[in-house]
Amino acid sequence: MPDLSDRVARVRTFNRFYTRLLGVLDERMLHSDFSLSEVRVLYELGHRPPTSAAEIAKDLGLDAGYLSRILRRFDGLGYVERAISPSDARQSLVSLTSAGRSSLDILEQRSQEEIAARLCSLANSAQQRLVEAMGAIETLLGETLLGWTAAPREPYLLRPPRAGDLGWIVERHGALYAAEYVFDETFEALVAEIVAQFVREFDPKRERCWIAERQGERVGCAMVVQASPTTAKLRLLLVDPTARGLGIGQRLVTECVAFARERGYAKITLWTHDILLAARRLYAAAGFRCVMQEPQKNFGREMVTETWDLEFDPPASAARR
Repeated sequence: MPDLSDRVARVRTFNRFYTRLLGVLDERMLHSDFSLSEVRVLYELGHRPPTSAAEIAKDLGLDAGYLSRILRRFDGLGYVERAISPSDARQSLVSLTSAGRSSLDILEQRSQEEIAARLCSLANSAQQRLVEAMGAIETLLGETLLGWTAAPREPYLLRPPRAGDLGWIVERHGALYAAEYVFDETFEALVAEIVAQFVREFDPKRERCWIAERQGERVGCAMVVQASPTTAKLRLLLVDPTARGLGIGQRLVTECVAFARERGYAKITLWTHDILLAARRLYAAAGFRCVMQEPQKNFGREMVTETWDLEFDPPASAARR
């Protein structure tokens, strides 16, 4: 190809630009005491269920010995805890402690602020072009040059709602649940009421809504609302059929749980139905337990309604008191 060398040079130029932009050549990341690799490991531990060190090393492409040194450092800081795998007693699973999660929350807030500051220098249309271009790079290089046999693990983004998104939540719930579970129009009316209440009573310090977006299209959503001063409620979890199997549902549940924990709730609860098998599996995997079941006729169907709860351990300082 005559111009291949020119394209190689262009990619290398972009690489140099992007590393400078992100500051990945800095010894410390996000004005912290952590290296880039340490921040990546901390992020992975905070956004997945308890997992093995081998799985983290594989997903991040890290040498096992190097990862072991990172985890030893986190051990010394009191950031990680280990437990025996229930499926394999020979395997140890690693997860973040409350101290580790607090440190991650600070880093994520700094990262959010830095990226938001960069994006705010662009017009909305330019921001959208940038995000779409990043998605194209991820898709094209993932399989072609990096040898992935499947789509990247997270070929989507989570963002706050924009104009039109809340109406989409109502419409998509009504259409999908009618098609997949034969729910009648009273379900869409309930979703509209939940969304309206969220808008009227929204408390940004205690409540949050996420929209999952893939290739410029909305493909999922979830909300956390305040049920009481000590209890958060997960509501309106949905993943469009076009984006299922990509881990979006699990990620949305993880974000809801992490937000509720970080905001100081004692527990997070949710209301669902026994026929929603995929959602129930996500809740169980995240640590929720079904605490109540009741046969009811809802939305034109005879079903069993269920309440699921996940209680949080008190912070270490509170436990000592």
